[in-house]
Amino acid sequence: MIVAYVLLDELTSPGSGIYKFDDNLSMTLVEGGNIIPMITIKNLNIPGYEEVIFCQDDEAGLKAIIAIHDTTLGPAVGGTRMLPYGTEDEALADVLRLSRAMTYKAAAAGLDFGGGKAVIIGDARRDKSEKLLRAFGRFVESFDGRFLTAEDVGTSPEDMRVIGQETEYATCPPDIPEANWQTSFITAFGIFRGIQASVMEMYGSDSLSGIRIAIQGIGKVGDKLARILHAEGAKLTIADLDRSRLLAISKELGAAVVEPHEIYQVDTDILAPCALGGVLNDDIIPLLGCNIVAGAANNQLADERHAEELSKKGILYAPDYIINAGGLISTLYDIGECDRQTVIHRTAEIYDRLRVIFDIARLEKISTQVAADRMVEERIRQAKRDMAK
Repeated sequence: MIVAYVLLDELTSPGSGIYKFDDNLSMTLVEGGNIIPMITIKNLNIPGYEEVIFCQDDEAGLKAIIAIHDTTLGPAVGGTRMLPYGTEDEALADVLRLSRAMTYKAAAAGLDFGGGKAVIIGDARRDKSEKLLRAFGRFVESFDGRFLTAEDVGTSPEDMRVIGQETEYATCPPDIPEANWQTSFITAFGIFRGIQASVMEMYGSDSLSGIRIAIQGIGKVGDKLARILHAEGAKLTIADLDRSRLLAISKELGAAVVEPHEIYQVDTDILAPCALGGVLNDDIIPLLGCNIVAGAANNQLADERHAEELSKKGILYAPDYIINAGGLISTLYDIGECDRQTVIHRTAEIYDRLRVIFDIARLEKISTQVAADRMVEERIRQAKRDMAK
């Protein structure tokens, strides 16, 4: 164990005192015999994950968790989301699910990245501050390049630039004219290509003209997806918690509107979940009025067994980490690894990747989720075999 002490002259000056790291890597300020918690860093030691670290910085108002699932293929990548989780356990469950999904997403997309994720516990509209974001940046920096992060729910490119003042491992589109295209558009384009592949599998043609599509959530990705699908001739039904935005898009695109809880029962060809995850569960699956589920949300399955439940109902499921990989692929552009056209080309390949997965699932009589998982796990196993040589 390494114990670090910093002794400054006056306890009254900002940041002064004796800072001590204990066995749990909990940093405290010692003042006159009283211990005042300042920054707590805890390794949560979760089986199956390389690192899961909790950070609490009282002065900055920061509570965050970074999870690194697997770095066999390269450094872990994953967005940072900021949400007002009800409990720390709820935040932990989310970051574990999401970081594992990022491992699979990166591997499936053929990228040399591993999977990670970060969550900040708080209301982005009320609790976010420069001090909090910079404290989080120092937390990211402590992983020394093992974790690269970007915007997600509740964070923005502007937030990443603030975080980037403390770490080189926060990515966002370069501040140049060519970068005025958005990750959300690339994600939506990938969903569109995945929907085409799904329609080809179900109906024998990938034309979307006249295809009925119900979109749950018209935020950054759902909005752009709706516009692409409208241009392709699809008939849209949309639902969102933001009523004013919902009605504005409905008027512009001629989309039907339903309440959020009604979207699952709409008689439609495709349900496109584009909000938060866990929507495919024991309560919702029996209500579904669609033939295909293909959307942008992460962790759409509340449990992996729900993929089999969808299959039993004759519903074709496009595994979320395959179809929504466009956002991750766009990271290659953000970090200067390729140009915009390469990102678009690699995102378009989601169509072909899903066609392979659907073929495997059909031939082996397994769910599409299992087929996708097997493909990814074999790539990781092969990488480990190559490393062992």
